[in-house]
Amino acid sequence: GFLSSPATRPSATSTWATGACPCQNEALLAALDAGSIGGAAIDVTDPEPLPDDHPLWRHPRALITPHIANTPEMGVPLLAAHIRRNVAAFVAGEPLEGVVDVDAGY
Repeated sequence: GFLSSPATRPSATSTWATGACPCQNEALLAALDAGSIGGAAIDVTDPEPLPDDHPLWRHPRALITPHIANTPEMGVPLLAAHIRRNVAAFVAGEPLEGVVDVDAGY
């Protein structure tokens, strides 16, 4: 698979910021542990969110971000539209979009 290809090496760092990671979590952990790749930065996980006890959270060469990879040019207009919709929904007494589910972790 991807992590066992000749292109991977100890100095490589893999980054997944959109879509699903092209590898399974176990394969990624094995590659990190074996030193096949130097690190991994992951914005999208499977499952999402990762369980609290998942080893990727604790791995010293893994960086997990909260599925927020975006440039300001992309993110600001999306955030502004989201805020406008939620303000309108709040004023109309309608349900809000994107409400945080604390129990689910996101």
